[in-house]
Amino acid sequence: MARNARLLQTLRTALQWSLRLILLLVLLLAGLIVTFRFINPISTLMLGRMLLHEKIDQDSVPLGRMSEALRAAVVTSEDAHFCRHHGVDWGAMREVIDESGIGGPSRGASTITMQVAKNVFLWPGHSYIRKALEIPLALVLDFVWPKRRILQIYLNIAEWGDGIFGAEAAARFYFHEPAADLTLRQAALMAAVLPDPHRRNVLRPNRHVLIHARIVEDRIHAGETNLTCVK
Repeated sequence: MARNARLLQTLRTALQWSLRLILLLVLLLAGLIVTFRFINPISTLMLGRMLLHEKIDQDSVPLGRMSEALRAAVVTSEDAHFCRHHGVDWGAMREVIDESGIGGPSRGASTITMQVAKNVFLWPGHSYIRKALEIPLALVLDFVWPKRRILQIYLNIAEWGDGIFGAEAAARFYFHEPAADLTLRQAALMAAVLPDPHRRNVLRPNRHVLIHARIVEDRIHAGETNLTCVK
C-alpha cells in the first residue's frame, strides 16, 4: 500500500509539473505571437545557422518596399487562396489527402501562413507531429496578424538559396537591385524556386522552373489570383 501511495504521489507530481511546463510554453508562445506582430522575427533555420556560425544574408524590409509583382508571384505560386482562407486551406488539404497513396502525399498543402508558423515557431523537416502543431498555429496567426503582416514576414524569412533569406537579399544577390524594383519575370522566377531553393536556381533555371514561372505569369495576367489583401 505504501509503495502504491508513493507511486501515485510521484505520478501526480510529474503530471503537475508537466501541466506547468505546458502552460509556460503556451504563455511564451502567446507572448512571441504578440511581439512578432510588431517586431520582425528570424526563422528557426536562420537561428540554427547562427548557432553553427554559418553565413546568413538577410535584410528585413516592409512589404511596401517589395514590388507588387513579387507579392503577386509568390501568392500565386505558393498559396493562391491566401486572401480567402483563414490560415489553412482545408479544400487543398482534402485534395492532397484524397490523392495520397500508400507512401503518403506526393505534394503538400501548406499555406503561406502555415509556412510562417513552421519557419518562425517550429523546426525544419517533415513530421506529422510538426504538422499537427503547424495547423492550429496557422489559425491563431491568421486571427492575430493581418494578411499583409503574414506575407511580409514570409517574404523576409523565406530561403532563396544557401544562406540567402528574404526577398531583399535574394533580389540584390540574383538581380543586383532591391526587391522594390523586381519585374514580373524576375519575381516569377524567384517564386518558382521557393519550393526547393537548394536544387532550383534563379539564374540558371531548368525547364521545370521556366515552366513554373511562365504559369505564374500567365495566371497573374489572367487575374486568376485574389490579391486584394496584399495590395
